[in-house]
Amino acid sequence: MSAENPDFIRATQTSYDTIADDYDKRFPRDGLTGLPVERALFGTFAELLGRNCAPVADLGAGPGHITAHLSTLGLPVFGVDVSPRMVELARRAHPQLRFHVGSMTSLDLPDATLGGIVALYSIIHVPDEHLPATFAEFHRVLVPGGYVLLAFQAGREEDTEHLHLAERFGHEISLDYYWRDPDAVSEQLTKAGLLPHTRVLREPQEDEVRPRAFLLARKEG
Repeated sequence: MSAENPDFIRATQTSYDTIADDYDKRFPRDGLTGLPVERALFGTFAELLGRNCAPVADLGAGPGHITAHLSTLGLPVFGVDVSPRMVELARRAHPQLRFHVGSMTSLDLPDATLGGIVALYSIIHVPDEHLPATFAEFHRVLVPGGYVLLAFQAGREEDTEHLHLAERFGHEISLDYYWRDPDAVSEQLTKAGLLPHTRVLREPQEDEVRPRAFLLARKEG
């Protein structure tokens, strides 16, 4: 990543490079096992886009499991991740798909080239002050009528909850998490010209602590 990237991007990249192998072992290759709500939302997303849509970007793709699932739904999808090690693991696990290193805050893509964007639990590492510019970047690269599907852990309505982790999987890291109110995120999407289409709030399951929020929005035009 360029030295011009904000500190939080460099910290996120370094942290995920450090824990990538343990992260990959911790989560099943079929990341949707036991998650029917998520599978239904991906199916809805794919149906809205259609099989002849412009390319779809999975932003924050990690080891590529969700990218691979979207491909099975007939979408022309590729993965982007800030961590070179995560991209390496994704390419190894899914050699038939395309993955590259990049940041959702500054995508190396021309205007209006994507039919859809999926960002699952990746905006949680973007500080509040950078979220409007991130959504503006989504708007820039989407074609008119394109869709974005977000997933994030929901926070309290009255404020943004912030967690800093200095250790994970026994490794020293520096990673920030932001839990947000779905209404606040929806408002930010609207300001960026991404009109809310569907909202789902799933209660915590098994070892989860927080509700999961899913927002589907559509670029005007």
